[in-house]
Amino acid sequence: MIDNGLHQLHRNVREEAATPSDDTAAVHTGPVTKETQIIAIYGKGGIGKSFTLANLSYMMAQQGKKVLLIGCDPKSDTTSLLFGGKACPTIIETSSRKKLAGEAVSISDVCFKRDGVYAMELGGPEVGRGCGGRGIIHGFETLEKLGFHEWGFDFVLLDFLGDVVCGGFGLPIARDMCQKVIVVGSNDLQSLYVANNVCSAVEYFRKLGGNVGVAGMVINKDDGTGEAQAFANNAGIPVLASIPAHDDIRRKSASYEIIGKPDGEWGSLFAELAQNVADAPPVRPRPQSQDQLLSLFSAEVTGRDFVMEPATLFDMVGREDLSKPSLEVVYDSV
Repeated sequence: MIDNGLHQLHRNVREEAATPSDDTAAVHTGPVTKETQIIAIYGKGGIGKSFTLANLSYMMAQQGKKVLLIGCDPKSDTTSLLFGGKACPTIIETSSRKKLAGEAVSISDVCFKRDGVYAMELGGPEVGRGCGGRGIIHGFETLEKLGFHEWGFDFVLLDFLGDVVCGGFGLPIARDMCQKVIVVGSNDLQSLYVANNVCSAVEYFRKLGGNVGVAGMVINKDDGTGEAQAFANNAGIPVLASIPAHDDIRRKSASYEIIGKPDGEWGSLFAELAQNVADAPPVRPRPQSQDQLLSLFSAEVTGRDFVMEPATLFDMVGREDLSKPSLEVVYDSV
């Protein structure tokens, strides 16, 4: 059964973080022993989280695991590949519609399945019409009312957007809703910047008494240049799989085709990823500084050899001095 942290989610999302603990406290590095592994996957938008998760969850199901995939991205596209491009009704939209009709939301309204994979989308507000992070919180509150803590899954995979920093998107890390985090990145600076931010968040909440660790990184669209592998090495996290930048993968993904099948060309890749995801212990990462991230790339790529020149007052107003009227109040004599 899903752990007590999820059972008490309604209360936990409203509580402050725990009292800061000793910085030297080590994250648990043994095997995960809870019946349900809850894993939050983060990455830059467009880096391939949904592609990775659809194929990973499909492979896990083919290996006999009971898997729940939950899309926590306002774009609601986590399940699109799994369902052949079809849009999955979101929990937020369905909940609002049912409430207006005076009806209760049921599991069959929001949860759908394919070949052993169960999947749903939390959804989010349209642009300018609400807070995506608050939508995430509302979505999980609805799940709890549906008996989320009673569901018996081997794995629950949460797909989170990593380049949004508001509170709702950090819930799994901040409130110990998962046992471990996986980051998806590539050999480009922006995706590694996001991966590093996630590592920083994990480390921050570890210092506040949290228990979540980083299980590793999936390198997607790997062109062999090595920056993502170097980042993982520096951050102290393992690489769980490297998915090559291959035209066959790109084409099949674009046509909503699952490639994580045991008998397929890429089956062994996702079978290994599934095993690594299951076995990898959560570790405490070493977040990198901006300069350390830049050092992974050549100066020609990042422009890091550029020397900043301070601006001057003359640059701003065309002269060396600036007359400022006094704010002192002067009273006329009576």
